[in-house]
Amino acid sequence: MNDRIRVSEVRLVGPSGETVGIVPTADALRLAQEADLDLVEIAPMARPPVCKLMDYGKFKYENAQKAREARRNQTNVIIKEMKLRPKIDAHDYETKKGHVVRFLRAGDKVKITIMFRGREQHRPELGFRLLQKLAEDVTELGFVESSPKQDGRNMVMVLGPHKKKADAKVDMLAEKETKAAERAAHVADEQAERDAAHAAGPVAKKKERGRSENLDPEIEA
Repeated sequence: MNDRIRVSEVRLVGPSGETVGIVPTADALRLAQEADLDLVEIAPMARPPVCKLMDYGKFKYENAQKAREARRNQTNVIIKEMKLRPKIDAHDYETKKGHVVRFLRAGDKVKITIMFRGREQHRPELGFRLLQKLAEDVTELGFVESSPKQDGRNMVMVLGPHKKKADAKVDMLAEKETKAAERAAHVADEQAERDAAHAAGPVAKKKERGRSENLDPEIEA
């Protein structure tokens, strides 16, 4: 950059990307100084090297911003795992399915493993049907990314989420904010009812006592 460019001439590119042509390096440096810009070598292996007039500080800042934005938008693929038995009971199945739903909703992949024991290894269709049922139950949130495959004593299937991780985070945040607003509104309504009841005061009717209640029962009226 600038005085560190040692070659005698360069192929110069203007600040807007226009081609100036091959010029002596000294002239290119003069043009850079007159425009209050830097002369930056962008293709050192060319003959002659290609240099561009630019604001190098601004260029570095914009590149750093782009890199920061790219890192912010980058999502790490996380694979959760859920293990089931082929003869799982209905209650446990619903619990496991709930976890799978939560993972998919968060934008994570889920590896479902059916574990066979003993004679269950000779009944792979049990595991296959269970995986099919699970895939159908969560079809609104995910899809079968890897079909059921036998892996030794286990059968494995991978479910992928319909939504990307970043989109899932946005949706979950919006849902969380909505629920928080609803809770706040509910609390405010309850407080308003309590305040109104407190302002009205206790309403209690006094029971009028009859004449007989004021007399001794042994005394005739």
